[in-house]
Amino acid sequence: MNILQVAQETTPKEIVSSATLEKLMDKLIDLGYELGLKIITCLIVYYIGKFIIKWVEKLVHRILERKKIDQSVKSFLGSLVNITLTIMLIMSIIGILGIQTTSFAALIASAGLAIGMAMKDNLGNFAGGVMILFNKPIKIGDYISAQGQEGTVKSIGILYTLLTTADNKTVFIPNGPLSTGNILNFSTQEQRRIDIIVGVDYGTSLSQVKEILNSIISSNPSILQSPAPFVGLQKLNDSSIDFVIRVWAESSEYWNVYYYLNENIYEQFTKENINIPFPQLTVHMAGNTTENK
Repeated sequence: MNILQVAQETTPKEIVSSATLEKLMDKLIDLGYELGLKIITCLIVYYIGKFIIKWVEKLVHRILERKKIDQSVKSFLGSLVNITLTIMLIMSIIGILGIQTTSFAALIASAGLAIGMAMKDNLGNFAGGVMILFNKPIKIGDYISAQGQEGTVKSIGILYTLLTTADNKTVFIPNGPLSTGNILNFSTQEQRRIDIIVGVDYGTSLSQVKEILNSIISSNPSILQSPAPFVGLQKLNDSSIDFVIRVWAESSEYWNVYYYLNENIYEQFTKENINIPFPQLTVHMAGNTTENK
């Protein structure tokens, strides 16, 4: 069979189908090539963008260090810069892929109300973080008590404040409730007062108790003499006579002095046979009476 016979036997429909398939394959190849270029470009932009973001973060950090900005502000601004630049990078990649950023922005705007309702807590946390940095009730390194938690402030982010507890647990407190709730900051003052109440039996010599307590106080050099230590009878309780001890120490020595006083009071009272009573109740039973008739 020669070429002329093949041409005669080939129908026009088969010729059209073959040409259409060939055009379709060419179109797919062109689209694949174009898409491949876009993907490669996006990858290059992504890695370059991540490098630029890290470089900008370091630059901002150096500038803030040079300006001696508070560590809490540096932590917050660092998080804000990272998130802002990351969003810009994502928008750039979306534009490279051919998605219209204007349409994308319009879609975000139309869904803004729903997103705002869903993220109202996070928006409140963001606003709370700004208020914390503006009012400065706490800073990194402070030991605080807030929202039922105690610990040292490690960082103040845009949404959460990070605490490390005394037993080395990590606690994340949302900035919204933190900024509107009560915060007890133990680190703002250089000195703290230590109050200890100890009870003794009725009949114990008051002068002896005060002499022992003053001796214990004077034996610890971490206890400050100004303001002067105070020992006095606070209350005549149901089962005990309660003495109050009020001494001052540097904030860093608070717990050392607190435990020292408790341990030595117990030890000295035991040595001097002074009893520390526990709550007790004495019940008098009336005897049965028989009426003589």
